[in-house]
Amino acid sequence: MKNRVRVLRVEQNWSQAELAEQLNVSRQTVNAIETEKYDPSLPLAFKIGRLFGKPIEEIFFPEDGEAPG
Repeated sequence: MKNRVRVLRVEQNWSQAELAEQLNVSRQTVNAIETEKYDPSLPLAFKIGRLFGKPIEEIFFPEDGEAPG
């Protein structure tokens, strides 16, 4: 699954560690999500969506799909 987590994090000027702290996960987890080596659980995906103020469909999308907006 592709995602826009890194782009959204950089737009907020947050480090991976800062995002991890807000999500209550490790920095390594944030790195794995950003590099698309790990797909977050549904509850974590919703938490990421709430944090960035976006529906999860605007953050996560299928590999064969196009990135939203």
